[in-house]
Amino acid sequence: MVDIIVVGGGHAGVEAALASARKGKKTILYSLSIENIAKMPCNPSVGGPAKGIVVREIDALGGEMGKAADATAIQFKMLNTNKGPGVRCLRVQSDKLEYAKYMQQTLLNTPNLEIREQMVEQLVVEDEKVKGVIADNEMVEAHAVILTTGTYMSGKILIGHTSTESGPDNEPTTKNLSASLHELGIKTFRLKTGTPARVKTETIDFTKTEIQPGTDAFVSFSYDTKEIMPFDEQVVCYLTYTSPKTHEIINTNLKKSAMYSGLVEGVGPRYCPSIEDKLVRFKDKERHQIFLEPESLSLDTTYVQGFSTSMPYDVQEEMIHSLPGLENAVIDKYGYAIEYDAVDPLQCKPTLENKLVENLYTAGQINGTSGYEEAAGQGLMAAINACLKMDGKAPFILHRDEAYLGVLIDDLVNKGTKEPYRLLTSRAEYRLLLRHDNADQRLSQYGYEIGLLSKDRYNRFEEKQQQIHDLMEYLREQRFTPKSEINKYLQEVEDDTLTDGISAYDLLKRPKMKLKNMLEYLEVGATDEVIQGAEIEIKYEGYIVKAKKEAEKLLNMDTMKIPETINYDDVDNLSLEGKQKLQQVRPLTVGQASRISGVSPADIAVLLIALKSKN
Repeated sequence: MVDIIVVGGGHAGVEAALASARKGKKTILYSLSIENIAKMPCNPSVGGPAKGIVVREIDALGGEMGKAADATAIQFKMLNTNKGPGVRCLRVQSDKLEYAKYMQQTLLNTPNLEIREQMVEQLVVEDEKVKGVIADNEMVEAHAVILTTGTYMSGKILIGHTSTESGPDNEPTTKNLSASLHELGIKTFRLKTGTPARVKTETIDFTKTEIQPGTDAFVSFSYDTKEIMPFDEQVVCYLTYTSPKTHEIINTNLKKSAMYSGLVEGVGPRYCPSIEDKLVRFKDKERHQIFLEPESLSLDTTYVQGFSTSMPYDVQEEMIHSLPGLENAVIDKYGYAIEYDAVDPLQCKPTLENKLVENLYTAGQINGTSGYEEAAGQGLMAAINACLKMDGKAPFILHRDEAYLGVLIDDLVNKGTKEPYRLLTSRAEYRLLLRHDNADQRLSQYGYEIGLLSKDRYNRFEEKQQQIHDLMEYLREQRFTPKSEINKYLQEVEDDTLTDGISAYDLLKRPKMKLKNMLEYLEVGATDEVIQGAEIEIKYEGYIVKAKKEAEKLLNMDTMKIPETINYDDVDNLSLEGKQKLQQVRPLTVGQASRISGVSPADIAVLLIALKSKN
């Protein structure tokens, strides 16, 4: 018997298995093959809006994705640098082969972790508690099971009018595991995603495209990363656009697409649609952006980002050749759509434990999400909570003002999803608090207390925080007068010169002031990381204080527990929909109840009265 079994070696499974083993739990990771572990079946990149901050959060909690992404990136790019700090984020172009190798070696060298190349066909459950799994007709017992099956449950590859039972890249799929879940009363539903063609890089005419370089600065996901690929060695990506000919080809052949032939059952991703779907939904757009991204330094293939399709091969050939720069491109791998079974996330607790089967956890695309980053974060959180429960400790639940991971899981378990869920900055009402630069400030304490963050790493975090605090206090004490040399700088940037004395702290709040430039007129130095941390805290102080006050109101409601035995049918004056949704989700707190779709403010007021009366 083992402590934890993880089913699936995708990004969720990797983080779940590593966290479990690093917590000292005897862990088995089931994967179809070691070579499949941590594959990038879709875009060869990590990060981006909201997602990049999730990777920073995973790293701050002691996860591995940030380290792997930094070590195997072939381009680093900070996005939204001209916008506010709440939406700035990192995206890297990954070497997809090296990323997978890095993760595979990390898993193989982790104590307490065994990898088995087998397909799990069935869960073993007794008295509504998971007892283990059956793989290759062998039962293996475990205290907890974490399902991270991605798109492999009852998978179907869809191309044109053809449907083939298969996992990604024509790998095996399992129908038995879905059947096993159904027998337990767990509700599943069909989702769809897709991938574009890959073309031979040497056959692209890049002179007809726009170059997209990375960021010439030291940027990283992990706070442990000390070196990254030098900027002059990093690859560049390219931008092209669909042409009128592209649109004509797609519209003419629309009914040949699996998406529009009636073959597709599942719902596709709203925020990452196929190129056919884009043309139908955005008819007013004259063209669409297409990014050309290298997949690996050791491959002569380019990923055609933004051109996902399920058209037949001959139509895909025409479509590709209609793009500027790809007139003579040779397709190395055709695009396709894939359908698969996902579990209704409303059946999950905020810990990602299933409500119907105790000690069964689900994480990643099986919960209805899309994206490597969302999957990895869920895998980490599921494993942490499985370990904590085994140790008899309180669950680990992140609030919406603490992490994008908190937003992600809160949305899933309270609102559910009917389409592949994608994390967006707009989903976070406290995004100014959930920044790229302060993930360690928000989560390092948790990572250290949980036991996934080392003492050395935590000490370095505390040292940095002290340096930021000291610099801010220093700026409060330093004053500039109308005779100060800094007036020359103010003239250079066309800012108002000083007519009265002012503290360096308050002067920094001016929009044109940069702390790095200001420090040239003061007798103090600091690292770029410390300067950035202090500058954001000072410049956005008013907004940050306001956001924290609003978050405190939410936190107060989240401390109001709801008894697990409550019968909502007995609560008078609740709306019919409110009763149904509360009974379905079974929220743990009043705050969680308030975020359930269909539960109105009036329902919350009634619930508060009922709880007060009961107490």
